[in-house]
Amino acid sequence: MKFVGTLKVEPQLPERIKRLKELAYNLWWSWNYEAQKLYSKINPLLWEKVYHNPVKFLLEIDQNSLIRASENKNYLSLYDSVFEKFDSYMNAKETWFTRNFPEYSGKIIAYFSAEYGLHESLPIYSGGLGVLSGDHIKCASDIGLPLVGVGLLYKQGYFNQRINSEGWQEAVYYSMDFNQLPLQKVIENNEQVKISLDLPGRKVWANLWKIKAGRVEVILLDTNTPENRAEDRWFTSQLYGGDQEMRITQEIFLGMGGVKALRRLGYNPAVWHMNEGHSVFLGLERIRELVINENLSFDEALEYVRSNNVFTTHTPVPAGNDAFPLNLQAKYFKSYWESVKIPESKFMDLGKEIDPHGYQIFSLTVLALKLSGRANGVSELHGHVSRKLWQKVWEQLPAEENPIIHITNGVHTESWIAPEMAELFDKYLGKEWRNNLDNPTFWEKVDEIPDEELWATHRLLKNKMIEFVRSRAKVEWIRHGISFVEIERELGKLLDPETLTIGFARRFATYKRATLIFKDIERIKKILGDSEKPVQIVFSGKAHPKDHPGQELIKRIFDIAKQEGFKGKVFFIEDYDLNVARFLIQGVDVWLNTPRRPLEASGTSGQKAAINGCINFSVLDGWWKEAYNINPQAGWSIGQEIDYPNEEIQDKEDAMEIYYKLENEIVPMFYERNKNGLPEKWIKKMKESIKTILPRFSTDRMVKEYTSKMYIPAINQAEIFREDNYKVAKHLSLWKNYINTLWNQVYIEPESVYPVGDLIETTLSEGVKISCIVRLGGLKSEDVQVEVYYRKIDDKGNIIQDNLCCPMKVEEDLGNGRIKFSTILKPENGGRYEFTIRVIPFNKYLTHPYEMGLVCWLN
Repeated sequence: MKFVGTLKVEPQLPERIKRLKELAYNLWWSWNYEAQKLYSKINPLLWEKVYHNPVKFLLEIDQNSLIRASENKNYLSLYDSVFEKFDSYMNAKETWFTRNFPEYSGKIIAYFSAEYGLHESLPIYSGGLGVLSGDHIKCASDIGLPLVGVGLLYKQGYFNQRINSEGWQEAVYYSMDFNQLPLQKVIENNEQVKISLDLPGRKVWANLWKIKAGRVEVILLDTNTPENRAEDRWFTSQLYGGDQEMRITQEIFLGMGGVKALRRLGYNPAVWHMNEGHSVFLGLERIRELVINENLSFDEALEYVRSNNVFTTHTPVPAGNDAFPLNLQAKYFKSYWESVKIPESKFMDLGKEIDPHGYQIFSLTVLALKLSGRANGVSELHGHVSRKLWQKVWEQLPAEENPIIHITNGVHTESWIAPEMAELFDKYLGKEWRNNLDNPTFWEKVDEIPDEELWATHRLLKNKMIEFVRSRAKVEWIRHGISFVEIERELGKLLDPETLTIGFARRFATYKRATLIFKDIERIKKILGDSEKPVQIVFSGKAHPKDHPGQELIKRIFDIAKQEGFKGKVFFIEDYDLNVARFLIQGVDVWLNTPRRPLEASGTSGQKAAINGCINFSVLDGWWKEAYNINPQAGWSIGQEIDYPNEEIQDKEDAMEIYYKLENEIVPMFYERNKNGLPEKWIKKMKESIKTILPRFSTDRMVKEYTSKMYIPAINQAEIFREDNYKVAKHLSLWKNYINTLWNQVYIEPESVYPVGDLIETTLSEGVKISCIVRLGGLKSEDVQVEVYYRKIDDKGNIIQDNLCCPMKVEEDLGNGRIKFSTILKPENGGRYEFTIRVIPFNKYLTHPYEMGLVCWLN
């Protein structure tokens, strides 16, 4: 039998509920539980079968069910309530952004990311990076930020995980039918809009799609179109799949293609935000536009592009940052450097670095830092790590002074809070809690929630989580060929709702140390098997298909879970995704996080757990270091903030602390009950966790911080640089060239420095006059800033406070390029200080005073 085509048959929605289709294509429903009920109430089983995808639901629902819903008074009451809320949200004239930045309402922020974790029905994400991107998009919508997202649409998404009967991960790929997903083609004149890019020897096309997430759109590119060769149609097949050739073409399409897509759709962004280095080629495309369309030189265009490019780095280790061999970079960018009229050497210098094996590579992170005026890490600790890691970009500067700042990650609260917990907040905090997601003072009201109601809500969520785990276990065991009799027997033993339950779910990279808790297998067996105070652990997570060590961790957990003493108490849930995550972070008692410090850039799973009353037990890394320092009563720490001699010692000490705190603090507290049968101390800790973490680690705080620290300053600077035919961009380009050419002439005369010596005595009120003579060569005094650089030390020379600076002023022009500078140095506090003198370039138009990385130190 031969079929000649396929049909997509739209449902015939009754007039009274016809807007169900409109809502299905706006992911606003994904963070509004009442909106989801509009579908689940029609047919709960089908809603689960289609994995909470309303588009597919409407394609599969029978017509009679729709008619019955349209005639049901209770359903119509819910329908009217949801659409009243939806319309109010979509049409709101006043938002946080319009109240605080009314003059910027037309300034668009373009947000680029290789993955978006918006909902489980749209699997174009792999882990934390994508989930963060999805939460960023949703929050931008909530606060009224004028933002558009850009990404790629992967035909097979990220892999589905299956655990075989021997415990090994198997990667399974399914091709998605885009017509059944909550996304739409971008249509113009009845045809899907396309853009094209010139790759070596051919032109490659990409279809444009769009996702609506509240008031924000995400534009996605897809190369699976008939105009392309078969191998080119494969470019957007898999997220993080294929070889380096596939990876570089994906990133060219994301960055350069993304710029073309936005231009094609009429967007003129005021800020360009690169979420990780995958999209960095957008900066090169923007430079090419300016060179060709505005007749700027490469360097002039670079200055303008830097003014409103923002870069967020998420990776704390060099190996995790994308880089390509120079010959592969040359293959794809030879025509580029020719088009912008620069030599190959200048192009390669934008991203060139030496890898650990001594080979020259082209680093996308180095390129991103050089193309961006503003850059940030994603937690306070990660900011420090990033400044140290990328010091080579500004190698003459102390690491802590380079331009990378930090903005700590947060989570989109309404996407992750359990409906039952949200109802509890409604009851005792009032519905205005949704408008106070970043207000710590408001969340002190959590103490007003009755203990018995918070505990009852948590128990309900825990039971739902256990039922979910059992349902997933049953599916897996049937596939493994286990008999139904044995399955029913084992399901009854799998997890006990009365038992202290620990959750561990995340990407299975080796540095996250998923099996650390099993380091002393007999000790953890004793803890889990205590007859009066038992403990159980639920795991979930994916290892990259090429990460065999990560897959071995999954295999070890699987094997342990089958051993006597662990059966029914340890379980690994396969195919980790947003849905699995939601059940776990809402239902476990303790959230375990054991990364090898300081390799966790931020992490956000513990934030999601905390807003649901789950308590964190974590290494002091990423975001948790900040939360724990704010309030140590909000959870438990693992390990110390020190560098260990080797990994084995670190693992041993961290594991011993896990066991000690479980035995002496966590387990006893959980099982201690008052006369009403409530774990009073545990509930108090739950409340400390909620009120400490929820308002400080929400995307409301995070995106507002991006807006005030990155987006608004970038808009302002770009407007200055663009005025009068890019006058300032041209000036700064010329000035930097002038500085670079003459900088080697700058010299501080050592013998001119006064005073010198040890233990120069002064008082805080008097200070000390410091002076020196600087030879500027061909530079002028206004081209530089001369500074006293000093730091506080103890009697043994240990640094107490570093990177202190005091500017010096011109005291006398001595002629022949020799200038005497001086200042009165008055430290804020008494103590012992050591000082030196340095010269840096100065121009009021620099984004960051040290961005050039040039320093002349006193020798």
